[in-house]
Amino acid sequence: MKCTTKRPGFECSFMTKKGCAFPGGACFEIIDKCEGCARVITTEAGKFCSVYPHPEMKWRRGVCNFATHVQPKVVKDESGKKINPLKAAKRAARRR
Repeated sequence: MKCTTKRPGFECSFMTKKGCAFPGGACFEIIDKCEGCARVITTEAGKFCSVYPHPEMKWRRGVCNFATHVQPKVVKDESGKKINPLKAAKRAARRR
């Protein structure tokens, strides 16, 4: 449905016939880490994320998985070769 609170006219998965179903009743503005992302929407009420209603929560445990302006770190082994991230995670789990 179309948002009627802070992002009027934009599609929102939390919007229902009764209003915004997201806790707090509306979307939260972006934080400093979101600046430069392609998913940022500028409206009269401010700047908002087009994908997630509470951007600060996405950045709480590290990099937001929706961020288009942040490049993932490349994992390299001792010899300097690139490692597949899935294989690196499996190796780290085996060492525990």
